[in-house]
Parts: sequence; structure tokens; C-alpha cells
Amino acid sequence: MGIDPESERRLAAFWESLDDDAELAEADARLLAIIDGFPVARILFERASLRDALGFEADAVPLYEAAIAAGLASPDRERAVIQLASSLRNLSRAEEGLAQLLPLVEDAAVGAQASAFAALCLIDLGRNAEAARLALGALAPRLPEYGRAVASYVGELPDLE
Repeated sequence: MGIDPESERRLAAFWESLDDDAELAEADARLLAIIDGFPVARILFERASLRDALGFEADAVPLYEAAIAAGLASPDRERAVIQLASSLRNLSRAEEGLAQLLPLVEDAAVGAQASAFAALCLIDLGRNAEAARLALGALAPRLPEYGRAVASYVGELPDLE
């Protein structure tokens, strides 16, 4: 059984109205009232996302991991992996974040987003040329006039590491 459209609408409105300075306990209570009855994996994901959005990345990481382990369905699963990796990076765990992202960089639906965060992890790891290659490679297909040229130049970038 799916989640009813009204609950999804209320959840989208919650995220749109969330203030970055919101009090976690109050926002969590509001969120829980909306997602009551959602599948456990989705509840874990939404609660992780809230902590992440409010700057509590250390609290978000285990919730993302639990949501993924609980069988979070696509496209939320891919979103959770990207957000988990970003939180890991923000916690100075860029290598772990990169490992989460690399399997997604070729995914047609989320590859560009995963590549952007993987490039940030690579920069944190001092692997700047690799970061540039990854980011430009993901961008090239979205450049209607110059995509072919950019893709070609990516292969010619010097190895700066």
C-alpha cells in the first residue's frame, strides 16, 4: 500500500516551510505527525533528512544507514545514499562518503547529483584533478552546444595529483 497523496503533499509543504534555524524537537514532532503510518524505512529517512537539514549530521548518519538497511525504496534510497555521503563528508569522513557515491555516478537518474558530491569528497581528499574530471564529465552531457568538446577535454586534463 502506497502513501496517500495528501500525506505526500503535507510532507512537501513541511520541507518547503522548514526554517534552517528551527528547533529540532519541535520540527521533529511536526514531521512525525505527518509521516505517522509511513513505512519504517521512509520514517527513518525523513527523520535523518531533518537532522541533516538542521546541521545535526552526526545524528543523521545512523538514521540514513538504518533507512537504507530497512529497504528504503527508490528514488528515496538513492537520495538517502547521496545525503548520507554528504553528511559523512561534513563529518570529515570524505573517504567513506566517496565510497557510498561511486556506485551511483553512472546511474541515469542520479548520476549527476552523485558526481557533484563525489567531486566535493575528492576535493576534501586533495584529489582535485580527479574531482574536476568527475564533475566536468557529469556536466558535459547537459551542455547542448559544447558537451562533446568538454567531454573530449576531460580526457586531456593533466594528472595534477
